[in-house]
Amino acid sequence: MKSTLLTALALMLIIEGILPFVAPSMWRETFARLVRMADGQIRFIGLSSMLVGLILLFILSH
Repeated sequence: MKSTLLTALALMLIIEGILPFVAPSMWRETFARLVRMADGQIRFIGLSSMLVGLILLFILSH
């Protein structure tokens, strides 16, 4: 279990690092837009991301 969680964390960090490495100006612009969003919009994005992740986990585990 511990190994699986560390593998998942490592993959998340790799995926999160791709955009700032490949296109730093686009990454900066994206975060500038994010800062201007309302809290509700940011929460909706977070909720949507979690739901997509849960759905993917459910699909992959069956």
